[in-house]
Amino acid sequence: MLQFDPNWRFNSPGTVDPEVVSDILQQVINRIAGDCSRKHILETFKRRFAQSIGTTTGTSSSESWAESDLERLMSQSGNENAALFAEALHGGMADIEAMNVNAAIPPWDYVNRFLTPSGFAISPPHLVTTAQFKPIAVPAHVPSLDAQANEKIQRSLHDSEHLLASGKSRAAVQEILWLLETISTAFRGVETANGSVTGKYFSKIIADLRNLNRGKTLDRVSAWLDNIYGYLSAPDGGGIRHGAALSNDEMTASEARLFCDLSRSYITYLLHEHTRLVGESF
Repeated sequence: MLQFDPNWRFNSPGTVDPEVVSDILQQVINRIAGDCSRKHILETFKRRFAQSIGTTTGTSSSESWAESDLERLMSQSGNENAALFAEALHGGMADIEAMNVNAAIPPWDYVNRFLTPSGFAISPPHLVTTAQFKPIAVPAHVPSLDAQANEKIQRSLHDSEHLLASGKSRAAVQEILWLLETISTAFRGVETANGSVTGKYFSKIIADLRNLNRGKTLDRVSAWLDNIYGYLSAPDGGGIRHGAALSNDEMTASEARLFCDLSRSYITYLLHEHTRLVGESF
């Protein structure tokens, strides 16, 4: 049984969109296999989803009817209570695993890829709301950049969050670090009161921003950026850009969340600074 606010059993915390229900049936449940019939797997989930809506279900006459009956029960469950829907999904997978039928069951990061649009994610033994992992906001539009640049930034931010939600921690940080490097190129040639940015790539651009803004916030932020960039790039650090030492542990989800949130904070600051500096240069 999943652990969550007991009040959610009586007061629904939300519903599950039909598209999410369909994705979970097709991409999660229908991909489970084992040394048992597919109908047996469908019947197992039927019982769980029937329980989630406070009813029982009999055995379907065929495999095709079992799938149709399951889809109906899942739709009703999702339409009534997202928490109980998620609990039924978790319970069905636990049942299959306990059957000792050599089952191939997808990992939770894969399952959550399809479940998180409902506002929830399964992190056994807990059901958590995705609001607990809400990323730091980044401006959707930066006036000093053109439409193509703004679209590229938003797409990369989305891709990083999707990778993080899918359990691909290293790839999520790689994507956000790539975005940091990309955004830094917007400062090429920018004029400041003390001179212009002449660097062509990240480390040189950041060094120029620091030298041209001594004693200011941008000076300190540039130093912090250089430190985190160096750590994440090093094989014995984050191992993101130049490979990772084979003895290094895999990056955890909490570490990835930290690096993504830090990067989002720096990105937001740099975008505001770009708008300010470009405005001052005219």
